[in-house]
Amino acid sequence: MKNSKISLVLFLAILIAFPLVSTDQYYLHIGILILYSALVSQAWNILSGYSGQFSFGHAAFFGVGAYTSTILLVNYNISPWIGMLIGAMVAAVIGLFIGFLSFRYKLRGAYFALGTLAFAEILRIIVQNSPFFKKTLGILIPLNPNPFLLQFSSRLGYYYTILALVAVVTLVVYFISRSRLGYNLIAIRENEDAAQSLGVNTFKNKMIAIALSGGLTAIGGTFYAQYILFIEPPTTFGNAVSIAILLPAIIGGMGTVFGPIVGAFIIIPLGEFTSALFGDFVGVHLMAYGLILVLVILYLPEGIVGWFQNKFDSREKDNEKKVSKVHNDISNVETKKG
Repeated sequence: MKNSKISLVLFLAILIAFPLVSTDQYYLHIGILILYSALVSQAWNILSGYSGQFSFGHAAFFGVGAYTSTILLVNYNISPWIGMLIGAMVAAVIGLFIGFLSFRYKLRGAYFALGTLAFAEILRIIVQNSPFFKKTLGILIPLNPNPFLLQFSSRLGYYYTILALVAVVTLVVYFISRSRLGYNLIAIRENEDAAQSLGVNTFKNKMIAIALSGGLTAIGGTFYAQYILFIEPPTTFGNAVSIAILLPAIIGGMGTVFGPIVGAFIIIPLGEFTSALFGDFVGVHLMAYGLILVLVILYLPEGIVGWFQNKFDSREKDNEKKVSKVHNDISNVETKKG
């Protein structure tokens, strides 16, 4: 435990010091993408990793966050910091709506996944056909470097902003994993009927999970909008967004606190490297994602962090057995002497 805390502090120190050591703007951009990916995947992890309700439609929450904060800024001159909170609340309400329709009628597994996918597609179609949302033209956010407007004159400001957001969301996930809510969600994931028979309110716990997951994903959508300064239906509500959100958690380890972060540190550099190496081959990074996903599913079904945790737990159990055997041997020797 002590070693893991030291490792965590060192890792955080490296992340904080990284922009001060590396002056290359491209690498700083990669760092921002990694942390942004970790943020939205961490949010997805609350619902799908801990409670086992696999979502294919988190682009719905992401897009709601992006469009809510952007419209409030462009049309009403409301700070994206405020828009971020409003977008998170709107996404949480939408999550409760999706959850009520799904969990009330006991949609599970593939049916729930397809239901979330369908809802994200419905929102995409509504947005791209509505004049209020500028249809397929998208919305261009005026450039105005001002921290109050969540815009900065350099990428350094974006980096530390997303790092702080990732730290907050990771702390939320950590406390959930150590709380009664987390234990209830894990019980639901392992066997929902058994959890319910033991007194766990499965409907209530899943509703809390989807609201939290949706709200935190919307925060990632707001950051994306302010970083890119342009949003449109395909890049906020599209299926590719949902896939990009879930990949880091699956590869890093669903239902673990640091799985989405580890997965993001693998997925984003891999995508950038393959795109740079095979620039003329459109979509090569998606092939790389598919390959690593297949390898993880075949050989590390618990994800990278899950595999390490299982290995560490098995070692601890082996050590406990060895210590117990030694104690028994000593006890037997003393008994014979007596």
